[in-house]
Amino acid sequence: MSEPVSLDLYRLLGRSGLRVSPLSLGTMTFGSDWGWGSDKDEARQIFDTYLDRGGNFVDTANQYTNGTAERLLGEFAYGRRERLVLATKYTLATRPGDPNSGGNHRKSMVDSVEASLRRLNTDYIDLLYLHAWDGTTPVEEVLRAMDDLVRAGKVLYVGISDTPAWQVSRMQAIADLRGWSPLIALQIEYSLIERTVERDLIPMAREMGLGVIPWSPLGSGVLTGKYTRADLETGAVSATAEGTRKNIAVSNGSLTERGLAIADVVKEVAAGKGATPAQVALAWTLLNPAVTSSIVGARTLKQLEDNLGALELRLTEDEVTALDEASAVDLGFPHAFLTSPMPLGLIFGGTRVAR
Repeated sequence: MSEPVSLDLYRLLGRSGLRVSPLSLGTMTFGSDWGWGSDKDEARQIFDTYLDRGGNFVDTANQYTNGTAERLLGEFAYGRRERLVLATKYTLATRPGDPNSGGNHRKSMVDSVEASLRRLNTDYIDLLYLHAWDGTTPVEEVLRAMDDLVRAGKVLYVGISDTPAWQVSRMQAIADLRGWSPLIALQIEYSLIERTVERDLIPMAREMGLGVIPWSPLGSGVLTGKYTRADLETGAVSATAEGTRKNIAVSNGSLTERGLAIADVVKEVAAGKGATPAQVALAWTLLNPAVTSSIVGARTLKQLEDNLGALELRLTEDEVTALDEASAVDLGFPHAFLTSPMPLGLIFGGTRVAR
C-alpha cells in the first residue's frame, strides 16, 4: 500500500541538494491569453494556497500564456522569492518570423533567460530547462551556455525536457567529463495514459541522476473523468495551446478510446476509495521512485485543493495492479527480450540473480 505524503515533505531533486515539494505548481493556466486559463485574482488564490500549504516548487516557461504566466509569478512572489524554487524554460519562439527567437542555441537561451528574469522580477532562476529538443543545436553549445549562465549566477541549476533518452544521457556524460553543470531534472509527459517513457527515459533518469518531473499527469484532463465517448467526435484541431483544453487533449493524443478506457478504471478505483479520479491518477505517478514531483496545472482553486488531496491517498496493491494492467504498454526490444527466460538463462547460466 502506498504511503501518504505531504506538500512540505520535501524531496531531493536528482543528484543535487535542492529540496522540492512532491507536487509542483504548474502555471500554464496563469492568464487568460490562450482562452482557457485563470484570471489574475484566481491565479493569485491558487499561488497563495499552494505556498500556504508548504509548497515551494513552481513551474513556468517563457511562452506560457504569451509571457503572462511569468509576469504574474513575478508579482505574486514579491516578498517570498527566497523560499521558492522557480523553474522556467527556454526554447519556444517569442518573435514570429525571427528564426533565432526560438530553438536550443546560445542566443535563444541567453535572450530568453534575460527576458524571463525581467518578467519574474528576480535576478536569478533556480532551475532552467531546455524545453524541447530542436534536433539542430550541438549539445556542447547547449551545455556550455548553460554552464556559463550558472557561473554568472543567473541560473542555479539546469534541467531538460522533452528530449530523447540517448541525447540526455550523452549530454550528462559530457557535462560530467568536462566539469560543467550537470542536468538535475528531466521533465516529461508521464501518466497512466502516457507510459512509453518507462522504456528508456525514466530508467535513464534514475541511472544518470535526474529527478523526473511529470507534466500532464492527468492526461490533459482525460483521467479526471471529464470527457466521454461523445467527445471523440471532433473536427480538426490546431497545433497550438490556444482555444480549449479539449483541443489540447485531442491534439496530443490523450483523448482517445484507449485513454477513456483507462479513465474508466481510474474512476472505478476512485469510487471505491471515496476519492476523485484526479487524486488517484496523481497518486499513481508518485509511486514511481524515479519521480520527484508531479506538476499540477489547476485552473481554479477548487481544482488545486482537489489535486493536493492526492498526497493523502493510499493505493492498495490490488488497486495499483488494476491501474497498471489497464494502462500497460509494450516495452519493446530490447527490454522485453532481455527479461525473458531464454536470454536470462544464457546470461546467468540458470542461476537466480537479484536485479
